[in-house]
Amino acid sequence: MASTSSSSKHQLVLLAGALALAGGLYALPKGIVKPKESKTELRQDAAATATRDGGGLATNGSKTDASSGPRPAETGTVAGAAAGMANAAPHTQATATQRQELNTLLAQFRAAPNAATRQQVVATLAARYATVERFDSAGYYLATVATAQPSEKAWQQAADAYFQAYSFAASAERKKLLGDKARELYDRVLAINPNNLDSKTNLGMAYMSSDNPVKGIGLLREVLEQDPKNEKVLYNLGILAIQSNQLDKATERFSQLVQVNPKNVEGQFYLGVVLARTNRGAEARAAFQKAKSLSADPALATSVDEELAKLKN
Repeated sequence: MASTSSSSKHQLVLLAGALALAGGLYALPKGIVKPKESKTELRQDAAATATRDGGGLATNGSKTDASSGPRPAETGTVAGAAAGMANAAPHTQATATQRQELNTLLAQFRAAPNAATRQQVVATLAARYATVERFDSAGYYLATVATAQPSEKAWQQAADAYFQAYSFAASAERKKLLGDKARELYDRVLAINPNNLDSKTNLGMAYMSSDNPVKGIGLLREVLEQDPKNEKVLYNLGILAIQSNQLDKATERFSQLVQVNPKNVEGQFYLGVVLARTNRGAEARAAFQKAKSLSADPALATSVDEELAKLKN
């Protein structure tokens, strides 16, 4: 459900994480997290997320983020939970035209006479929420339709939206909340089709911020056993190896990834990162230059140039 701009932003988050390895900073799930807030507060925030008309700043005043995605210059910001629930626009990052369109679609969704009509409306509604990076709201309405008309595709669409929100979540509390919901929905997908490898992969990644990250690793390995050339799993296992400072294992995973697909930009970039960190400068330089040659993204080019400048001749 993610837009092209959202995918680009996510890639930049990951690149920034790679460049911050020396400082121990990283944007992906860290494994076991212990929420600082009480379960009651988290449930209240979850209710606010699920029932809002598309996502004003509706929280209970706790530290949990109201938004699932990046929040650039906002319009219509509302202070306070009560005011947020009552007065906030469908999305505080949206333009006036986008907010009007969301309001219209929400009205159509609520007025739909039957499940089939709601299903037609929700496809557009979810796409518009994705455009303004309110992936959790998209997931909520997709899950509502899936509950009424359950199918593998319907559950996966809802799960994918929540997983996207999880991927962008800025706090551990929010990440856990959205990861829990994504796992619940992916379980429904896999109950219908245990061989849905994309869902199993995302389920594995969603476990990384749960109390059982080992299960997540196990799911990823199961997928790799079924599909040894699965680029998504090789990439994720490489990232997780970096996080756990297993640089030799990360090198192995990213080497496998670029063997499967030499044009995988992220694979080439991260291969360069881990090779550089293990003092294999000549090989790192080749990987960085390959990544740069594969993409016209100026941000990637800048990142590569910065990494190349750090390499010893």
